[in-house]
Amino acid sequence: MNQYLNLFIALLVAAITYGTPLLFGTLGEVLTEKSGSLNLGVEGIMFMGGAVGLGGVFYYEKAAGAGASGPLAVGIGILCAFLAGALASLIFSFLTITLRANQNVTGLALSIFGTGIGQFIGEYMRVAEGGYIAISSRLAGFFQNSPFPDFLRNIPVVGSVLFGGSVFFYLGVLAAIALSWYLNRTRSGLHLRSVGESPATADAAGIGVTRYKYLAAVIGGGVSAIGGMVYIMTIAGCVWNHEGLSGEGWLAVALVIFCMWRPLAAVWGSVLFGALMILYLRLALPFVPTQLYKILPYVVTVIVLIVSSMRNNREKQPPASLGLSYFREDR
Repeated sequence: MNQYLNLFIALLVAAITYGTPLLFGTLGEVLTEKSGSLNLGVEGIMFMGGAVGLGGVFYYEKAAGAGASGPLAVGIGILCAFLAGALASLIFSFLTITLRANQNVTGLALSIFGTGIGQFIGEYMRVAEGGYIAISSRLAGFFQNSPFPDFLRNIPVVGSVLFGGSVFFYLGVLAAIALSWYLNRTRSGLHLRSVGESPATADAAGIGVTRYKYLAAVIGGGVSAIGGMVYIMTIAGCVWNHEGLSGEGWLAVALVIFCMWRPLAAVWGSVLFGALMILYLRLALPFVPTQLYKILPYVVTVIVLIVSSMRNNREKQPPASLGLSYFREDR
């Protein structure tokens, strides 16, 4: 019995680790889609966030030397990744909101563009430094280790689950709570949701449709990019790996659908997806190909989408204007 319990706890702890990057990617895309903008470029945004975030921390440590501050390094990584994602999303917003380009095509182009830019930055740093881009183990501990003391993490059964995650998991949970509160409890959040549901009605009511769409897309892209940095700094071991992030952005887009555009549901959804991602390592069956394990998150998403469509519950449907450009002249 203890053997199965330990196996389950180990799987849950690993699921939290692997799900944390997805949590940030999902929260950013939820915010973007709530405004009616469908940004399919999350994959490229997370690549850019991973490369720029790691680069910011690497060059900070190189400049500061042995006196580099761990908390400051974490802040620099978050800031650099956020700015990279915000810039990429600003380009997306200009093309789709101002120039009214097709959102699907633009998002796919951004995915390819961002992936290429992220890989270029990572490889450029590697060549310029003459080796792998990595930070010291001392500094890496601030990114990977739990911020809680040992006596909490050593609590039987629940200690490693509740208090064993990296600082980013708890920041992600706080971000999910804050986003849920903003969307459901504030006037500005109500305006944002009205823009996503019916931009013509919102415009007629005097709400700045363009402003809300821009802010939601730019801030949402910045938050998604933090997920890419979290992946590199926790799962990839603070070393640039140009293949490590492949598929993370698409999983985040799928998770938005799975959690029904609800930020709080993204917390447990990301943990579930994290478990499905690593199931082939923890519960490998010799007669089941690894590829079948890896498509489980997408299969679950399709099933949830079909079930929610059959129920026809309005609260579990995407914003009515999602993916549609708004033409004020048509109002």
